[in-house]
Amino acid sequence: MTTEKTTEQTTTAQGSDLESLIDSCIASADSRYEDWDTLGFQAEKGGDRFKRAQIRYIGSGATGDHSADSRTLPAEHFTFSNMRLPAGAVGPEHTHHDVEEVFYVLEGTLEVSVHDVEDGTKKATRRLGYRDLIRVPAGVPRSLENVGDTDALMCVIIGTQKPQLPTYPPTSEMYGVTR
Repeated sequence: MTTEKTTEQTTTAQGSDLESLIDSCIASADSRYEDWDTLGFQAEKGGDRFKRAQIRYIGSGATGDHSADSRTLPAEHFTFSNMRLPAGAVGPEHTHHDVEEVFYVLEGTLEVSVHDVEDGTKKATRRLGYRDLIRVPAGVPRSLENVGDTDALMCVIIGTQKPQLPTYPPTSEMYGVTR
């Protein structure tokens, strides 16, 4: 009796492994949902203009522990989600001390600001639209606002498997707010 596998058996086994691998790497659009609750604590504190939804694909970013969500692919080196902001909605000034964050606009018009670390009243603002991207380095406070007439949709990428929760500088409308 020989223990050697034939070429056909090896190909089938590898093919089967490849089928499992590719299936485990897909987060389909039809299995996503808009989670309006994950950042709901901000809307509770500051009103509806802070209301926005996270649509998770890889990991949960810095919005809390969503490890029980079996639809979300596990993060290894970064997190990836979409964020929906209604017209007039804002993402308050906040800082990720440990990691860079990327915003890539899919729909709508956003104004994204970076704030001076020492004096948060100083800031630089740019308007971003379809297929525009900004990378904000770790430790730099940032904020954003949907300045368009329709919902804005953007990709949010955070450059680590599990980022620390962001903090809100004294100049942020969310200063002192915790989850």
